[in-house]
Amino acid sequence: MTLRRPRALAPLLGAVLVAGLLVPGVVAGPAVAAPAPGSDEPLTTLDHIDFLGDTVDPPDQEGHTTYRLAEEPEVGVLWTYADRRDGDVYERVGGGPYDAATDTWGQGAFNADDLTRAAVVYLRHWEQTGDEDSRERAYQLLRGTTYLQTVTGPDAGNVVLWMQPDGTLEPSPEPVELPDPSDSEESYWLARTVWALGEGYAAFAEEDPAFAAFLHDRMDLSLAALERQVLDAYGTYEVADGVRVPAWLVVDGADASAEAVLGLAAFVEAAPAGDPVAARAATATAQLAEGIAAMSAGDARQWPYGAVLPWTHTRSFWHAWASQMPAALAVAATTLDRDDLLPAAVEDAAVFTPHLLTSTGPVNGWLPVPGDLTQIAYGVDSRVQSLVAVADAADRPALDTMAGITASWYFGANRAGQPMYDPATGRTYDGLSADGVVNRNSGAESTIHGLLSMLALDARPEVRDIALSSTALVEIDGTTWVEAESATAPGATVVTPASAWTGESQWSGGSYLAMTGGSSVTWSVAADDQPRLVQPVVDLVTDRRSPVLRVSSAGSPLGVLRTGSGGVQGVTEAPGAILPTTMVRTLDAGATSVTATATGRGASAARVDAVLLTPLVSRLVLDGADGGTVLLHSVATTTRTVVVDAPGDDPVVVSVLDATGQVVSTTAGGAGDVRVEVLAGGSTVVTG
Repeated sequence: MTLRRPRALAPLLGAVLVAGLLVPGVVAGPAVAAPAPGSDEPLTTLDHIDFLGDTVDPPDQEGHTTYRLAEEPEVGVLWTYADRRDGDVYERVGGGPYDAATDTWGQGAFNADDLTRAAVVYLRHWEQTGDEDSRERAYQLLRGTTYLQTVTGPDAGNVVLWMQPDGTLEPSPEPVELPDPSDSEESYWLARTVWALGEGYAAFAEEDPAFAAFLHDRMDLSLAALERQVLDAYGTYEVADGVRVPAWLVVDGADASAEAVLGLAAFVEAAPAGDPVAARAATATAQLAEGIAAMSAGDARQWPYGAVLPWTHTRSFWHAWASQMPAALAVAATTLDRDDLLPAAVEDAAVFTPHLLTSTGPVNGWLPVPGDLTQIAYGVDSRVQSLVAVADAADRPALDTMAGITASWYFGANRAGQPMYDPATGRTYDGLSADGVVNRNSGAESTIHGLLSMLALDARPEVRDIALSSTALVEIDGTTWVEAESATAPGATVVTPASAWTGESQWSGGSYLAMTGGSSVTWSVAADDQPRLVQPVVDLVTDRRSPVLRVSSAGSPLGVLRTGSGGVQGVTEAPGAILPTTMVRTLDAGATSVTATATGRGASAARVDAVLLTPLVSRLVLDGADGGTVLLHSVATTTRTVVVDAPGDDPVVVSVLDATGQVVSTTAGGAGDVRVEVLAGGSTVVTG
């Protein structure tokens, strides 16, 4: 599935909410012929993406041309979807309803988002292996990508998103995409075109200077579009619920901007010294990276737990797909020699990612409750790419280990217990639902990002071995939650709005609890064997008359939450901000209830969405025929000692990481129960 701007996802309904996940004794699904750890056999197989590929001879269309079009009238394209039919046969399809009479799709057959990223797959494969077929396919897809770019008029440099089977461009598809027409403003597909152009130029600069010169000219055109539509606002800020956010990101997104930075940095690295376009590209890289870094927020105990948020129009939404912000910051820091760009990348990789992996895995959305538990390859790959890039740039080899743990999702370490990637065919399945059902379609986006992950693993044998060794999910024990509306009392009312999507976030479970002054509710929670952070998720508003919530457990106070402490709305899509607030005291081990009492005489009500509960040390346990892995992550303020039931019968290696991802100690331990330390805000990895 090709995903667009978060505002276009409203509402994000249909996800099944799960208060944590415990799956002892998961049985793996059908066997897939994955190479064993230590094997030299490559994971990357291009058969399926080759199957999705096609060529088209587009009709003459004003403002659109490409390299050597007169001499080579056919350009490379890629079908958007591949639907699985009976007999494990796949059919290539386009987007939207199909009209057989006109041989057109409501959206189109091919799109720029996928052409660009498929070109990156073939470029990287060609550079890693020297494969000439990949070189040719990359060349043709880059020709197709640049045909979609508008080269004349006021929208020059922008990109048309969709193309029909005969090569006719579809600038205003059904359903409507924003911007409309799709080349009328900056877009995700402009950012991804920059990504492909940059990596394409770097790959062809010496091998085919004439084609590289063409790509250079198209990068110049893309840069001009970014400069007039995005970077003209560099250095200016907007307000989002009281927080200053950068006004110069592509479609207001750190996510889209990150993919542009990947291409810009590659272009800057490859361009000759003194090249004026490369100088402009370096400036654009720095400016976009500074904006991305400015979206870093929180820490181990405070939302969003050190993540780089993807969108300036909300403080309440993080998604795994397109989350290559740490990777972009890492490559920008290396290319520009800007170490000041690394801290945000390191915190996302070393603090937020283990929080994510030990709570839900790389799910589609924390809103801020993990409201969309679907998992797709785009989200998994974005984490893998970010971890390996930060590991290299910041010299944090332990993050490579975490990348291997993340990538094990492809080989069965997921809630379905089934492989999501087939190394025999190169198919990556289209997603894993919240209730563990595998969508066995295999469209372009899933295929692309699965292959990008495989290329990363093939290039890093030690990361690959970790991914292939522990392929069964045994336990995930991190953040859980209770829905606020699960408990009511006089003065508290369950409200179910027409849409759970607010324009910038989502009411978990589709409802919330409105509490007026004087009301008190108690939620039953499952007992835990360790203390937990308590974070009521409440709509923080600017009405100072909104109630104060006093939170306690069994009469013991945990903290106070002023629901009227929100900031000025600014550019966000709705008034108020649905956010978790961390209570100053933790919930005792064994506690089974949380109480909130509303005080105040104002007319407004506090809108409570849920209560998040996070153990001081969360854990992810994986096992497999070739070894086991335990990842522990701390939200405590002091070092904690925990007992780990080490997977397997062999001795284990214990690596203790601080909150910056640095390994502070590595020790050997025996089999069975092993006592290990977890530093405050840090992580510990146990492998055996």
